[in-house]
Amino acid sequence: MSLWFDVARVSAGVNVALLLALVWVWGRNYAQFRSKHALGLAMFGVFLLGENAFALYIYLLDPTLSAWFASEAVPPIAWRGMMGLHVLQTLGLVFLVWVTWD
Repeated sequence: MSLWFDVARVSAGVNVALLLALVWVWGRNYAQFRSKHALGLAMFGVFLLGENAFALYIYLLDPTLSAWFASEAVPPIAWRGMMGLHVLQTLGLVFLVWVTWD
């Protein structure tokens, strides 16, 4: 198994956890204030959560794709790209969590 694959999986899992927290806060804010801004943030979070949950499902649970991704069939350049996207997204979400809870 590739190091890139492991980093991408862990990063996608961290993204799911961060997005659950953000959607909870933004959803609570929308319920309290009925602000379009909070609704927009909550919807953004839900869609991004769906994307990361789907990526995590493919990486961990899908019988065909998880085996293919875990094999050496995927070129390292593709894994570096996927890992880079997931890690950059994690950094952005960490910043959003910090700003939201500040």
